Amino acid sequence: MSTSLSGPGSATQTPGREPVRSGLPRKSRTARNHAPITATGLVVKVVLLGLVAGIAIWAAFPLIEAEHWIGLGVLVVTTAALFYLYLGRRHIPAKYLVPGTLFLIAFQVLPVLYTASTAFTNFGDGHRGSKDDAIVAIQTSSVKQVPGSAEYGLSIATKGDPATGPLVFLLSDPKTKEVYAGDAGGLRKLDAGEATVSLTGKITEAKGYTVLNFGQASGRSKEITDLVVPTAGGAIRSNGLSRAYEGKASRAYDAGCDCIKDNESGKTWTADEKSGSFVAADGDRLTQGWKVNVGLENFSRVLTDPNISGPFFGTLAWNFAFALGSTGFTFLLGMAIALALHSPRMRGTNFYRVLLILPYAMPSFAMLLVWRDMFNTDFGLINNLFGVGVDWFGGAWSSRIAVLLVQLWLGYPYMFLVATGALQAIPRELTEATSVDGATPFQSFKAVTLPLLLVAISPLLIASFAYNFNNVNAILFTTEGGPFAPDNPRNGATDLLITYTYRLAFGAQGAEFGLAATVSIFIFAIVATVSAISFSRTRKQEEVYS
Repeated sequence: MSTSLSGPGSATQTPGREPVRSGLPRKSRTARNHAPITATGLVVKVVLLGLVAGIAIWAAFPLIEAEHWIGLGVLVVTTAALFYLYLGRRHIPAKYLVPGTLFLIAFQVLPVLYTASTAFTNFGDGHRGSKDDAIVAIQTSSVKQVPGSAEYGLSIATKGDPATGPLVFLLSDPKTKEVYAGDAGGLRKLDAGEATVSLTGKITEAKGYTVLNFGQASGRSKEITDLVVPTAGGAIRSNGLSRAYEGKASRAYDAGCDCIKDNESGKTWTADEKSGSFVAADGDRLTQGWKVNVGLENFSRVLTDPNISGPFFGTLAWNFAFALGSTGFTFLLGMAIALALHSPRMRGTNFYRVLLILPYAMPSFAMLLVWRDMFNTDFGLINNLFGVGVDWFGGAWSSRIAVLLVQLWLGYPYMFLVATGALQAIPRELTEATSVDGATPFQSFKAVTLPLLLVAISPLLIASFAYNFNNVNAILFTTEGGPFAPDNPRNGATDLLITYTYRLAFGAQGAEFGLAATVSIFIFAIVATVSAISFSRTRKQEEVYS
């Protein structure tokens, strides 16, 4: 009788042979865990870590200059952690997870947090900078030429592209022959060797600047007129394209009363820290203000201010109708076509499928523009084909119907494809069994095919609803949100919340980024809530039919 013990690392005794130890040798296991780095891998690692170090150094200088010590600390810790992680041979899973996590934080989490923080401020036109910036803007905008104002020869220049680069005033003093460069940040004296002055007193060349010719300067005349160079005694403004003057500010800030005084009219505007504006006794506000935290004021405006809440809730109702209609109608049509082509009696199904997915294969923005022209009242294909004269985009309901029809044509191929795939995954034995039990085709579809179909594509329907809830292209490329009421150019009959938000943020009547960010938070909350409820019901449905 003999006893044999075996297992990892155990010895097996065989007559006439030396004991053999099973399992991998310790040296082999170590070599496997610490495989040698190839030359290519080393080069890639050095290049990527060098790039990380370069980006960190580049980002550190602005943080130091702005004295953002917390941001600088985060930058240093993050860079050190990356070097520690990728220079060592441990933490293998983290090496793959960290890059994706950093990109997620940079491109998803931080923008969401910034948007949320903006919603609690008055950030927008007239309220973009600090209080000091507002004071400078108020004083410089009130500059006027007075008798005895200093005059300069003016040349328009830029440090970038002549058509888009930031403008700079190149000034020459005819009395002292001194030359200067000035922009919104202030005036800087140039050395004699840095600029060339013509006999007429204009600067023709300047080191580090591109002097604009007459045509280039004329194309940016409004920017030149708006540019104000602050000085100790007032500010310098252009007088045409070849002359400039140093004027005096008619409005000045008085720190004693924390107010702006107009030297000509005597009117006073006192600083209101809650609204970030200078307000007069009669309620008049100066255009230039500063950014402040307004708490829940923007949320209150959206829900209670008739000028905001009315358009908001009206747009919200249409937004739900648009998202549900776009998703529901396209699903019904796509499923109906998929069922028809799924029938075994159907011939030439591949040919029909190719034709049916053509709208899905075409660029959506191009098709939206084509459909916009097809709905044109005068020469559009729709009116000419049916012999009618409907002003599709002139009325609220006709424009909404037109938008939904366009969405139906663009969206049904996607639903047709996913429904076709889901139908092919349903065993035919299930439907055949219901036929044997005496069920009609409709009863079989209602009891077996449709529930199993919904289990498979419910997540896609939820995703389609979320996409169509924010489908900005469908509106901007067809109706542009219109038609608009005469008394409300900010909100149109076909506007979605996303297009309404865009108009609040970048509208011609003045940007209100804080209010737009607030509406964005409502959009996020609505879509997240609807999606969460839908996914919860989908999981219950899956449990029933699994």
